[in-house]
Amino acid sequence: MSALKWAAYTLGGVIVTTVMAFVFITWTPGGPSVDVDELRAHAAQYDVEIIRDRFGVPHIYGVTDPDVAFGLGYAQAEDDWVTVQDLIAMVRGTLARHQGVSAAPTDYLVDWFGIWDTVDEGYALAIPDDVRALAIAYADGLNLYAAENPNEVWGDILPVRGEDIIAGFVFRTPFFYGIERTLGRINDGSLVAALNGEIETTAATSFTPPRGSNAMAVAPQRSADGATRLLINSHQPFTGPVAWYQIRLRSEDGWNAAGGTFPGAPLMLHGHNATLGWANTVNRPDVVDVYRLELNPENRHQYRFDGEWRDMNVSQARFRVHLFGPFSWPVGREVLRSIHGPVMLSEGEAFALRYAGRDELRQLEQYYRLNRATNFEEWAAAMRLQALPSINYIYGDAEGNIAFVYNAQMPVRAEGYDWQGVLPGDDPNAIWNAYEPLDALPMVINPASGYVANANNDPRRASNSADDFPTESAPARFGLETRMTNRSLRLLALLDADLSITDEEFLAYKFDNGYTRDSLVGRTIAAALALDPEGDALITEAQAVLARWNYTSNIENRSTALALMTTLPAVFAGISETTEPGVRESLISAATALQRAHGRLDPTWGEVNRLIRGDVNLPLAGGPDALRAIYSNNELNEDGQLTAFAGDTLIAIAEWQADGTLRSRMVHQFGSATQDETSPHYADQATLFAAEELYEFPLDEAAVRAEATRIYRPGQGAE
Repeated sequence: MSALKWAAYTLGGVIVTTVMAFVFITWTPGGPSVDVDELRAHAAQYDVEIIRDRFGVPHIYGVTDPDVAFGLGYAQAEDDWVTVQDLIAMVRGTLARHQGVSAAPTDYLVDWFGIWDTVDEGYALAIPDDVRALAIAYADGLNLYAAENPNEVWGDILPVRGEDIIAGFVFRTPFFYGIERTLGRINDGSLVAALNGEIETTAATSFTPPRGSNAMAVAPQRSADGATRLLINSHQPFTGPVAWYQIRLRSEDGWNAAGGTFPGAPLMLHGHNATLGWANTVNRPDVVDVYRLELNPENRHQYRFDGEWRDMNVSQARFRVHLFGPFSWPVGREVLRSIHGPVMLSEGEAFALRYAGRDELRQLEQYYRLNRATNFEEWAAAMRLQALPSINYIYGDAEGNIAFVYNAQMPVRAEGYDWQGVLPGDDPNAIWNAYEPLDALPMVINPASGYVANANNDPRRASNSADDFPTESAPARFGLETRMTNRSLRLLALLDADLSITDEEFLAYKFDNGYTRDSLVGRTIAAALALDPEGDALITEAQAVLARWNYTSNIENRSTALALMTTLPAVFAGISETTEPGVRESLISAATALQRAHGRLDPTWGEVNRLIRGDVNLPLAGGPDALRAIYSNNELNEDGQLTAFAGDTLIAIAEWQADGTLRSRMVHQFGSATQDETSPHYADQATLFAAEELYEFPLDEAAVRAEATRIYRPGQGAE
């Protein structure tokens, strides 16, 4: 054989070997073998009927509570399997094998947080049987849908297990108090920069959808007609894993709830049952502590603690990142843990985190006990489980009780430390191991004023000043919020001034679209009006438009578009905790965009601010940090419009009239069919939502059946 042929054969062999090695390494393994018939047969144990009302909202009737949870899993899979499937992969740490490199950080965090260590250790022991049955039943509902629709299902998803549902709560709850902000500051080096005395100059160039909310409750003595009213008004993204899904749940065992839930949750998260209800608003308790570790210069896996070098716990996060087709690349990343918690490395420094919700498995249990509570005493007992690391509660019931509770797993911390700063990693006294009792945190129960409210504000201001939580009762180590949002300033002022609140006024306060002069929006406009135009005709014209603004955001207003597009960058910076851009820059940018798109600086707000869903395109009042909360991306589309993507979503009012009769009203920003553009329920509530109208939510079974668009039993077909 000639040397040339030998070289060719050798090269060919190398190529074949390389290709085979690539295929061997990158071929994405399939999931476990699943007997689809067995999944179907297993689903037959549940006795449940789903009635879709005129808006396609599922009213789920079961014999037992697990029957209802099974039906909810099936109904939610019908309407949003894409999001549910993403969630299951996310909590398993396998999302990147389907979605690529963008999902890799999430897969790593699942290992970094130790989610599955927590679930595997406590699932059988820490979770009561009735709660575990709920998680399993919901998973079985998902499995039945997947078995019936195999073309929609990734190969490694089935079977969904009860453990997956519990893991979803464990992983997601810390993000509601903003743990990602701390992680971001460590990861991008800004924490190190701050420690070194450097000045951060990060601008708000992007925006994470807000998790805000409004809530208020009015007791009989404050109502014109003696009713107790509760507003449930969470601010979430319009779509995705934390977008509200509207439901009604009813079992023969006494479960009777209506309201909203998220994908992956087998019950109502906030809403009402027959005798009581609650609304949630996001709070930001200081429940994350960062410790600066001194690493051993001769062993990077050791840190100094209590005067000695101590070994870190070292493991590997292993996941796969999708490349193309059936191929994915295996990735391994080091995971470090100290006695404090998981460790991140940044700019040559090591930081450990200790945070509320670590090793906590009882989130679903607390939600379930809240769902099943029949009076304030039972509801308060469920709250004292303290399984949820954050989230405010506004409560109301048929007996006329109202309450505000600042819920948090607040660490029991020693005095003498700067708990809002970076803590010494070598000091054992700086480590906490317990939480303060719920009664130590701000709360207002049945105030003399007859009202409570919260809009993501200082929790010591929840009612009339005479009824508020005493400032001196909250020690500095709690790190309570001190900000007053525009929404909170407006809402408390409106309620405080009205001694006899009618039903119409209660609804009007929810949809109030005004801004106070001392809010961030008001201060930004004042700064814009104070600018020296320096001969710039565009600034002079823009200031004339702003000078005419009456600080409201109704759709006819001709100054609102310029005002809110000028202030949106500052609002976004406040939410994302980054540096505000200059007012001059924001004003010029907004004015230029409006002039280019509309040929004028003062189009009506309704021309600009839009709710867009498929073929539906409607004008919206409201804006960022208004009680009528609407958040848009601040970039005009080709039609000169802003597309709303977050803010008001599911809005509900529960009203217990003087005779005990329950009235429920709701509206969703889109509809129950979150993925199917061909469904009549893809946007059938959008017109009501844009018009600021709520509809009577049917609670009587006969009424639901009379207007039903579909009645069926999962796995058995329609009646």
